[in-house]
Amino acid sequence: MSEAQEGTIDPVTQPISLAADLFKGQTVIVSGGGSGIGRATAWIAARLGAAVVVCGRTEEKLVGVVEAMRAEGLDADFEVVDIRERASARRAIDNIWNRFEHVDLLVNSAGGQFPKAAIDYSENGWNAVINTNLNGTWHMMQAAAQHWRDTRRPGSIVNIVVVGRGLFGVAHTRAARAGVIALSEAVSVEWGPYKIRVNCIGPGAVRTEGWAVYDEKTRNKYALTNPLMRVASAWEIAEAALFVGGPAGGFINGELLNVDGAGRHWGEIWTTGKPNYFAEATRAWDADALPE
Repeated sequence: MSEAQEGTIDPVTQPISLAADLFKGQTVIVSGGGSGIGRATAWIAARLGAAVVVCGRTEEKLVGVVEAMRAEGLDADFEVVDIRERASARRAIDNIWNRFEHVDLLVNSAGGQFPKAAIDYSENGWNAVINTNLNGTWHMMQAAAQHWRDTRRPGSIVNIVVVGRGLFGVAHTRAARAGVIALSEAVSVEWGPYKIRVNCIGPGAVRTEGWAVYDEKTRNKYALTNPLMRVASAWEIAEAALFVGGPAGGFINGELLNVDGAGRHWGEIWTTGKPNYFAEATRAWDADALPE
């Protein structure tokens, strides 16, 4: 298995499949840039010439990413933001615009969820995921779009969502992300006159720090959830996001690109473990299918 598949990527030396200087002269904002897919996106965009601003709630994580990037001579900065609060998102986008004078791409990678049977969600648990993954994404999208409209500059938004099929145990995030997809499709039309493109990336099983919320037994089965029999790295998802959101994807608008190894066509992802009710059905099917 390659380093990319194992998830032990060195962002300084990992090869990039996109053209060098693809984002030269551009400013890229990455929410959730302190870890996982967001961090990988920030590194790639900066190595391709962009001035990158990573955003998130935890300043310590953001500073760590920025300092590592600056040590390699990359143009990086950070902005602390709580995307769940509309005023905070607005303030962050305003600050970045004032600092860099323009923004070209917003990648919304911030989000969070926890594995749990939907029947047992508390009100607070449900609202926390919806407020972050749906409302928070919208707050960042709208703030950026209004700047592009008012400055008459084109812009691009990529929202990191989830695969919409075969993912169980996180119904709250599926609901929120489905809202983001529908929202993105709608505003891709409404914002067309402003030359603003809006797209989504739907990752399948991806190895990031977020895996810590799932038990080890469940994680070890994630490679079996797609016909390629492996999980993705954050780097692979980030490259897809930057392809769609950058100059190479200039005529891609209102789309959802699933990056899941065809898992949605074949596999299942049970974030809480596969219940016996379904496991028994699978075993019965397999036993009947095996030759004598």
